[in-house]
Amino acid sequence: MKIYRPLKPIKAMTFDLDDTLYDNGPIIRAAEAALNVHLKKHHPAAANLAPADWKKIKADLIKANPALASDMGQLRMQSLLTALSDELAEHDLETAAKACFDYFYDKRSDFEIEQNIHALLAELAQKIPLIAITNGNVDPDKVGIADYFTHFFHASVDLPMKPAPALFEAAMEKLTCSPEHILHIGDNLIKDVQGAINAGMQTAWYAHDRGMIMRQEKATVLPSIELHSLDELLLLV
Repeated sequence: MKIYRPLKPIKAMTFDLDDTLYDNGPIIRAAEAALNVHLKKHHPAAANLAPADWKKIKADLIKANPALASDMGQLRMQSLLTALSDELAEHDLETAAKACFDYFYDKRSDFEIEQNIHALLAELAQKIPLIAITNGNVDPDKVGIADYFTHFFHASVDLPMKPAPALFEAAMEKLTCSPEHILHIGDNLIKDVQGAINAGMQTAWYAHDRGMIMRQEKATVLPSIELHSLDELLLLV
């Protein structure tokens, strides 16, 4: 553990999920590949779209409705509706797009979190309140972490992505302690650390998906602490 700022007593913690508790990149790539197999079977025209085509669909949707950039679920659903619109009649379109979305969402959350992470969260949850705040849309019930957290907040059109303050503020509203006694743990030094500092929280930097080399990161501020292992959080409560 590296300490960059004096720590005040910690009475609650908020956690990022993707790339903090698990390596999210391979999970998303596997889910994308599974969706493509599903599309080839049921909607070959959409399956033949190139990555650049999907990228343009998303860019056009965000341009028309910038709030979609904060809602990965709605953005994917709208992208599927657009991609399938050329081959399906309107009365079949929403049902087909929802089936594709549900298939992807199931695969997106089809993984196991390491047992040491389960043990850590279970022990922390016995000591202080834990709240999850994520820019992604993993299913906490399917991956088995729902019972550790008192609340889950996902970025959406109504709760813009971190580092915007909305997710942090939503968590703080559920806690009785002041922000300076909340520790936010996340992998991203801008979205998580900068966002939490702006909200008045203390911060812990931990990345599950990569080596943590501060000079290689894009950052404008230092966290309160840098963790070598998430288990070090037990030393703080």
